Amino acid sequence: MFRIVRIGQVLNTPYYTTFFKLTVRTIFFGLLIVAFMGPSFGDSKKEIKSVGKDIMICVDLSKSMDAFDIQPTRLEKVKYEMKRIVEAFNSDRVGVIIFSSEAFMQCPLTYDQNALNLFIETMNSSLVPSSGTDFGPPLRMALDKLNNQEGPSTQQKSKVIVLISDGEDFGEQSNEIAQEIEEKNIKLFTLGVGTEKGGQIISGRGYKTDAQGQTVVSKLNSSELKSLANKTNGQYFEINETQNDVSKLINTIGKIEGELRDARFVDVSSNQYHFFLLLALILLVLDLLIDVKTVTI
Repeated sequence: MFRIVRIGQVLNTPYYTTFFKLTVRTIFFGLLIVAFMGPSFGDSKKEIKSVGKDIMICVDLSKSMDAFDIQPTRLEKVKYEMKRIVEAFNSDRVGVIIFSSEAFMQCPLTYDQNALNLFIETMNSSLVPSSGTDFGPPLRMALDKLNNQEGPSTQQKSKVIVLISDGEDFGEQSNEIAQEIEEKNIKLFTLGVGTEKGGQIISGRGYKTDAQGQTVVSKLNSSELKSLANKTNGQYFEINETQNDVSKLINTIGKIEGELRDARFVDVSSNQYHFFLLLALILLVLDLLIDVKTVTI
């Protein structure tokens, strides 16, 4: 204070004007610092909504999935693409059913991507009976699991079944179950894996043979998979030697609107930096309007 008085005497100007200008500048720079720090205060409510889908993936693990017309094998290619699907729907619940002539729950509906990827990685054709393929059991299990979920998702309409196979269906109830799936407004998408030329199946140290000793050649039978998709207003996709429709499958499922699972209000505070910045600008204008003599003649 004494120094400001001395400066005022030397400049022949009122000391209180100099003191006021110094105070304004000090407060101005202080307000700028506070504004840059982004102060947040004030209580308000914000609604947080949880929206998602339930996706049940049924994977054919019959011996024909070991054919290597799709490199390295049909099943290994499917495992790789399933991880892409899981990653694409990380905010949705995904479950895995494995099947041949019977169906088994490999992983129930979950958000846990690490668990899903672990179950996918361990899939192989020895996990299920090697007595042919039947689409009926996995579709029935998927339908029951999607309709019997506990909690908020019981009201969810955005439910999807993805059936992955080379198309060899020896069951008799697939069409009946497909009709139930359509009645429940559940989307059924089918993914065919293989080629029309077909491929041999590795068995032990050689190739799988039939009762006559002839080498078995497994070919993609897309007609059954297309028929199931059409009956449920779904869509058929394919992986063969020249095309991979998994990206299209992901985009198609992604367009399905998720159902509201949960809604809650949380306390939030907003960034109020603009108040401090406005005050700083007002002080800056005031500082420019106050003229202090700084040179003596």
